[in-house]
Amino acid sequence: MLALLFTAHWEEAEIVDVKDRGPVDLAPFTCQDVTRSSVISRVCYDTESRRMLVQRYAAYQQYCDVPKDTIEALLNARSMGQYFNANITAAGRDGSEPYDCRPRKAPSYQ
Repeated sequence: MLALLFTAHWEEAEIVDVKDRGPVDLAPFTCQDVTRSSVISRVCYDTESRRMLVQRYAAYQQYCDVPKDTIEALLNARSMGQYFNANITAAGRDGSEPYDCRPRKAPSYQ
């Protein structure tokens, strides 16, 4: 039995610190490392809750109610940083970001 324990694959949970949120377990997210952007280094998306985590300049930020086609457009954009600034963080008429989690209740990932 001890031999089985040492030969079994150990999957360590990855928990990241998210700005204005604290620790978040990435288990429900699908993450993609980004190497072609000087601004964005990782994008993680939880399809069920439509939550996106973006790692920019070594810090994670969370965005809520993000449609899957927006994630695909971001990942396929010619310039991910420009797309991100124009479509994810651009302030609307009311001054809020379209995918800002603060006005919404964010799920617990712990």
